[in-house]
Amino acid sequence: MKQIKHKYVDIRGLKLHVAEIGTGPVVVFLHEFPEIWYSWSLWKLEPEKTTFKDLVDDLLAILDSFNISKVFLVAKEFGVHPAYHFAILYPERAIGVLSLGLPFMRRAGSEIPTAREDQEIMDLLEPSTPLPHWFSEEDLASYISLYEKSGFRTPLQVPYRLFHEGYGVELKVKVPAFVIMGEKDYALKFPGFVHYLNEMVRDYVPDMETYLPKGSHLVQEQFPDKANQLIISFLSKHT
Repeated sequence: MKQIKHKYVDIRGLKLHVAEIGTGPVVVFLHEFPEIWYSWSLWKLEPEKTTFKDLVDDLLAILDSFNISKVFLVAKEFGVHPAYHFAILYPERAIGVLSLGLPFMRRAGSEIPTAREDQEIMDLLEPSTPLPHWFSEEDLASYISLYEKSGFRTPLQVPYRLFHEGYGVELKVKVPAFVIMGEKDYALKFPGFVHYLNEMVRDYVPDMETYLPKGSHLVQEQFPDKANQLIISFLSKHT
């Protein structure tokens, strides 16, 4: 963790945080909600105005600010949407896309649990549930410290409100893609999801591989060594 360099870039009227480490071919990690830079990195403000296209344009501006011409994109769940759409809109800037927890999605599933009008989303959780062995109190404190500053407002609104957003272009990912999902991931229980993953998604992402190791939706936290091995293998294959 001490080797990670933290920088702030001013782009498009925003001050965005970037956590940077390493050398060689550039790999951009886009995390999901409720994850933070602690797992990966990308953030945004103004939920009433923010769109997935804004996240894509922010990513493009970040790359331009560092004079980076092409990147690998590694994304988790809601980070997957802007990652694939970056590859669609700017194929000349993407080398490949590796997604965890979701493939490229043409539309959102409808069987996601939601809170009632008289509930908050946290009311759906059982507060006495212990932390899993792979997520420590120190990890939790890192999440809490950042969410005490930013809150949940933006990440809870943007993905669900704008999943069907279109850009007026052909939805075809023309770079190599690799999907990693835990074999017990809850998304695999959504009606029609397995058929979409095995068949239909290739209409949009023709050059795609899939791998379903042990684990659930947070497979990269549960089995980081295996996830790292798969990511490095994909990067090496397409470098």
